[in-house]
Amino acid sequence: MPVYTVHAPVTDGADLTATDRFAFVRDGFHFWAAVAGVIWLGWHRLWLALIGSIVVMLAVNFGLAWLGAGARTILAIDVVLALLLGFEAASLRRWTLSRRKWRQLDIVVADDEEAAERRFFDRWTARHRVYNDPYSVERGGPPPTRHIPGQPFSKPPPIPQGGIIGLFPEPGGSR
Repeated sequence: MPVYTVHAPVTDGADLTATDRFAFVRDGFHFWAAVAGVIWLGWHRLWLALIGSIVVMLAVNFGLAWLGAGARTILAIDVVLALLLGFEAASLRRWTLSRRKWRQLDIVVADDEEAAERRFFDRWTARHRVYNDPYSVERGGPPPTRHIPGQPFSKPPPIPQGGIIGLFPEPGGSR
């Protein structure tokens, strides 16, 4: 299963109003970063990585040509550099996010990005509901009861005949 890291911009505090800006970065090999690295880096707005990639590719190509390497050797080195970019694409995105002062909130394991978002927000809202959200209401338990004389809802339920609640026919009976 893929592993995703969740990043958020540094604000006064991560809250439910900033969740649309959260970034989910999948760890692992990125095919499109290897095949079309310049386009992929530009699409994800990794400008320093884009400039660095172009400089490295040009330096390697001109350096190998100056040394007298053949076209096949230069192509093989370019393929290796493209594969390296595909493997390190997620690290470049994380590096750029941390350079922009984003913080990593969590690590999520899920089948796809949608499942990662669902799993993360389930955990994140449960964790923040207790501390930060004054409008949330736990709806899992029965409503609270109070004793108000004359109100039918405040009477406790009647005890069954014999005073036993459960599966045993008599108090102290065999199990």
